[in-house]
Amino acid sequence: MSCLTSMIEPLRAANEIAGVEAFAWRLLSEDGQPVEASAKVVFAADAPLEPDAEIDHLYLLSAPSSQFANQSAAHAKLNRIERSGAILGAVSGGVFPLARSGLVQKTTVSVHWCYAAAFDAEFPRLTASDQVIVREGRRATASGAAAAFDLSLHLIEEKLGPGIATEVACWFQHPLVRGQGVTQKVPTMQSESTDDMLPPAVRTAVEMFTTHLEDPVSVADVAEAAGVSTRQLERMFKKTTGRSPLHYYRAIRMKAARQLVLYSKDSMTDIALAVGYASSTPMIQNYEEVFGVHPAEDRDKINLFRVRQNSAVPSV
Repeated sequence: MSCLTSMIEPLRAANEIAGVEAFAWRLLSEDGQPVEASAKVVFAADAPLEPDAEIDHLYLLSAPSSQFANQSAAHAKLNRIERSGAILGAVSGGVFPLARSGLVQKTTVSVHWCYAAAFDAEFPRLTASDQVIVREGRRATASGAAAAFDLSLHLIEEKLGPGIATEVACWFQHPLVRGQGVTQKVPTMQSESTDDMLPPAVRTAVEMFTTHLEDPVSVADVAEAAGVSTRQLERMFKKTTGRSPLHYYRAIRMKAARQLVLYSKDSMTDIALAVGYASSTPMIQNYEEVFGVHPAEDRDKINLFRVRQNSAVPSV
């Protein structure tokens, strides 16, 4: 819901400020039926998904686990829309069905940091970026709701000029218009900070931890790469994150494991291997310690929110 309104509202405001209908939009669903957002707000679709010469831009918005009821037919329609010259894009979890359509094989896409592990697991050959917005050729992807707002501001600037775009941003108290090249802020385990606020040595360590999930590295090796002693790194982590490097590393691995539990069909053994465990038993034990629930129960719980035509849609 937030991603949808974050794209539409700036365009509405731009029309009002400029005094012209520079932008128009329609809501499409696969079958033309209403769609319930994760916030339990129902949106009426204007039409079903069909090729239309009037479509200039088409953006997919969904959960990562969302699937078209008839994938082959929907993918064929997306391909026909693309061939008509439209720009195809996605916001947040919508990048998953866009990737499944085969239309981003040679394109870099923006993937929200909380979906990065799940995206890499499902699409290991695709190029994902941690930039808030990626626009390449006739593809445009935004990592989340705020990024969708930024994307709309760029569309406004290109059509109506920077003055209108700036006024729209001010209307919504949107203080900074982010463009391509700006990376997402990722929260640290200490809620009042983000990864770009960490000391250089700690930031280097976090980057190494994040890029070594399947093949774990030792804290000593990370400290050496960061140019500090193991003891210094321990102290710096405690001061800036409230955790030891080892516990911080485990938390990163568990967050990645949870993405795979919730947004993939991988078995617990495969998930364990993907986050650096030799077997599923210790991974499950750590998962329960961190999240207070067995990963299988966690997967079953989110399945309750995956519904299509009043029927549950399982992830497996």
